[in-house]
Parts: sequence; structure tokens; C-alpha cells
Amino acid sequence: MAKRDYYEILGVAKGASQEEIKKAYRQNAMKYHPDRNPGDKEAEEKFKETAEAYEVLNDPSKRERYDRFGHEGLKGGMGGFGGFDFDLSDALRTFMEGFGGFGDFFGGSSRRSGPERGNDLQIRLKLSLKEVATGVEKKIRIKRMIKCKACGGSGAQSSHSIKTCSVCHGTGQIRQVSRSLLGQFVNITPCRTCGGEGKIICDPCINCNGMGRVKGETTIEVNIPAGVASGNYITLRNEGDVGPKGGPSGDVFVFIEEEEDELFERHGDDILYHLPISIPQAVLGDEVEIPTLTGKARLHIDPGVQSGKIFRMRGRGISHLHGHGKGDQLVKITVWTPTKISKEVKGLFQKLAKHKDVLPN
Repeated sequence: MAKRDYYEILGVAKGASQEEIKKAYRQNAMKYHPDRNPGDKEAEEKFKETAEAYEVLNDPSKRERYDRFGHEGLKGGMGGFGGFDFDLSDALRTFMEGFGGFGDFFGGSSRRSGPERGNDLQIRLKLSLKEVATGVEKKIRIKRMIKCKACGGSGAQSSHSIKTCSVCHGTGQIRQVSRSLLGQFVNITPCRTCGGEGKIICDPCINCNGMGRVKGETTIEVNIPAGVASGNYITLRNEGDVGPKGGPSGDVFVFIEEEEDELFERHGDDILYHLPISIPQAVLGDEVEIPTLTGKARLHIDPGVQSGKIFRMRGRGISHLHGHGKGDQLVKITVWTPTKISKEVKGLFQKLAKHKDVLPN
């Protein structure tokens, strides 16, 4: 299903100011907030839609890409390859970050009850130009928090060591309802007794000290699509640190770093190769063998070619990211002038210099 236009979602014009966008977002977010619409799935979807629109339009760089390229501009090469993946907690976090004071109005923190989520991890992955051009699969070994095998990640010595919290009755939350002239207010806070987890461990696991996780190493596989560039990143869901006491895992963000190539310069999806040729080759023409990303190729040089001339070899560049086709290989001619010559060669050039055909027009 195609995504709706972000300006349409917030009900503002494309040229709206940041203040107008913020005001429209506040109105929509308050209207569709889950605490005002308990159990209403349609309102929940509209709240998430509103938060996603604000996430883009409130960020100048994201807004510029969206204005130029639409939703496609927010995918892959523009940041992350998966685009936006909002769940309700993401939308609530966006609301809280944008208008922190309204959190108390709707019920305090939007933090989820239950086990804590593990940390996200960042990796910088260096790739050669050839790997960037064709795409590659990499195996990366990372240090991270992994599930404790002794307790299965529960943090308890045995299943009998885990008790339901008697204060929040397993919900991990304490709800306080009050009424005023403005209506009903619901204040939700994490249960202090169990730390918002809904359970209490009476006899902790001795291997992980009750945390349900230990330090370890794992190997992850990363599929790098062709056409990526430095600054792009790939999100690997649930591959980060395991959360304490059975909490969900964080994510791994793989940031691409493109290594400089000895032969080629990258210009978007095109690559540039500098080809030095001799004066006789420039005058008489030639057919030479040159390197490409996939091997060798023959290039025909016309007689009388000038220094700075660029030949285009179509389809020998880098594959387009999330698209079909490839860029081109550009070959820039440089006529090489010798700096040291023998007396014999010097004499030949002296004779040649007097001929009218070698003089500039």
C-alpha cells in the first residue's frame, strides 16, 4: 500500500514553516494519542502516521530529500536501506521528544513496561570499490552481550525463582486515575517494586548475577547491495546486545566506509580512469587495453586526440542502488610529455617542430 503524503497527513502546505509543522503535529498527536483513544486501532495507526510525518518534516535534511524525491528519497542510499519502520513505541517516543511537557497530560512516560531492551551497536565496514560496484556478503565477528546459557536469559536460578510482582500484578505499571474540570487524567508510571518488569527474581542465576546475559562474541552476516556509498548504513534488527533479564535485543547499525581505489575515482555511479598516452599515440591513434572493474577491455583512440578528451564506456560503472542498470566508466586522456630524451630523439623532435602540420591552428 502506497504511503500518504506527509504534508497531507499533517494538513499543512508544502511550503509550511517549521512552526506550522510543529503546531499541526501537536494537534494531530493529541487527537489520536492512544490514551485518548484506548483500543482504537485506527487512531493508533493515525498516531504512528503523524509521528512518522513529523520525524521527516521536522528534520531539514530529511525534509529536503523528501521534497526532491518523495518517499523513495528516504530509503537505502539516503540513509538506511529499510526506510522507516515505526511501531507504537517509536511514535510515542517521537511525541515525547518533540513535546516532553505533554507526557504528563497523557500519562507520564511512554516507556514500555517489561524487560529492558538491549543496546544498539555500531560497526564501520570498509569496502573496496569492486565490492561496492557488485555488492558483497560479509561475515563480521562482533563482541556483544549474549543470552546466558545457564538460565536461558531469565536471570533466575530456576523457574521457581521467578515470582509475579504483587504490587503491579505482573503489568509492570502503576496507573493512577484522577478527574478534573478538563476531564479524566491517567498517570502511568513504571512499578518501582519490580522496575517495570512485572516479575521479581528471588534466587538470581550465579553465572550472570541475575542479569540473564553475559559478554560474548557472535558472527553475523551482512548483505551489502551494489551501489552503496560512504555514509550509507544497514540496520540489522535484533543483532545488538541482548536485553537484561530476557529483554529484547538491540539493533546493529553497519556504516559503510568506501576505500580509495588505486586506479579509479568514483563520481556517483560512474568511475573515472586516467589514461596517459604518448605523443605518437595521440597523433596516430591507437587501440589500447585498459582495466575495468571486472577485468580488461579494449579502447580505440582516434588519431589527433586531444589531452583532456573523455571517452565513455557505457555500463562498466557501478550498479544503481535499488535500481536497474549501471553507471559508466569514463576514460580521461592525458598526453604524456617526456622529461628526459636522448640526442637522437631530440633531433627528431627538432626536425618535426619545423613542420607546419604539427603547429597549432
